[in-house]
Amino acid sequence: MALVNTHFLNLQANYLFADIAKKVNAFRVTHPKVDVISLGIGDVTQPLCPAVIDAMHRAVDEMATVEGFHGYGPEQGYDFLREAIVKNDFLPRGIHLSKEEIFINDGAKSDTGNFQEILHWDNFIGVTDPIYPVYIDSNVMIGRCGTYEDGRWSNVVYMPCTAENGFTPEVPKDKHIDVIYLCYPNNPTGTVVSKQELRKWVNYAIKHDSLIFYDAAYQAYIQDPDIPHSIYEIRGARKCAVEFRSYSKTAGFTGIRCGYTVVPKDLTVANFEGERISVHQLWLRRQCTKFNGASYISQRAAEAIYTPQGKEQVAKTIDYYMQNARRMLLTLRSLGYECYGGENAPYVWMRTPKNTSSWQFFEQLLYGAGVVCTPGVGFGPSGEGYVRFTAFATHENTDKALQRIEQWSK
Repeated sequence: MALVNTHFLNLQANYLFADIAKKVNAFRVTHPKVDVISLGIGDVTQPLCPAVIDAMHRAVDEMATVEGFHGYGPEQGYDFLREAIVKNDFLPRGIHLSKEEIFINDGAKSDTGNFQEILHWDNFIGVTDPIYPVYIDSNVMIGRCGTYEDGRWSNVVYMPCTAENGFTPEVPKDKHIDVIYLCYPNNPTGTVVSKQELRKWVNYAIKHDSLIFYDAAYQAYIQDPDIPHSIYEIRGARKCAVEFRSYSKTAGFTGIRCGYTVVPKDLTVANFEGERISVHQLWLRRQCTKFNGASYISQRAAEAIYTPQGKEQVAKTIDYYMQNARRMLLTLRSLGYECYGGENAPYVWMRTPKNTSSWQFFEQLLYGAGVVCTPGVGFGPSGEGYVRFTAFATHENTDKALQRIEQWSK
């Protein structure tokens, strides 16, 4: 008899964005004349930059020749891209990594979900709350989260990030956490962490022999020069942290699929006998067994964003989205809404008025203005009473949505 992995049965019925799509589709059926504008799901709208397109064309042409054809590539990624990452993303910030510590993937979501499978099932995880749902759901699948009740998992340490504490999670004083999930700039709140606060987490991880999973997918949107782009800007982080990055929002690769994970060779975890095990070697072994590598074409495309032309073009695209974020902040605040983020990240986190629940406000905005946001409670208990807006729409749709919100709010 084939038996099911019962941990999958503990997952909540639907993924957050599937629930949103279901409600939006139901609205469209009953209101076919309304042109719904989405400021909810964080998919990008601007085309790939010319440098990337040119690189992909060249790569396709290579594949059309015997001499230039590429079959199976290295599971950890081609050297040309790994070397470009080290040279451009880390060396300018005084971070020294080897190319072997870079693992190319098909997007940060995959590795953030898969990485926890090399760890023992009964590690306690701690998450900033609200949080990207994949972090918890992937741990539920392996049986690490306990039971679900009243919006919380029993074996998960939730670290609230709200307006009351400045969206800065407090380092635990009386609880031990084995695996810590941090995401900065934060999805969904759009807030950032200072070097001083990040140093507290690195110190905690070293002291308690904890592992930090640091999601830096939105680091390219940071405008403040004092905000860290990488956890490895903090001394000691090589001994306690894995960092995830993505080209999806940096260069519009949501349809191309490419990103990377940094696994320092200094990083170790323990077995039950206290022996130190190299995380780098574990992850390399896992990838060689279960991952075929990102495509040659997508990796050539990623390499192109590090050229002078690519850097300039990608910067313009990022500025395009940040203009939307600034417009959202200005308009929503002028209407009296309490908003956060949007200054160093492409997300605006808004408190719902008059203690309205997240889902209730979502439906009011959808039916009243034809605009889609994301209910904050879908990101965790502390997200209740908030909604998220994304800056990834076009200028035209962003302005149109804000005009509708303004009319509806008045």
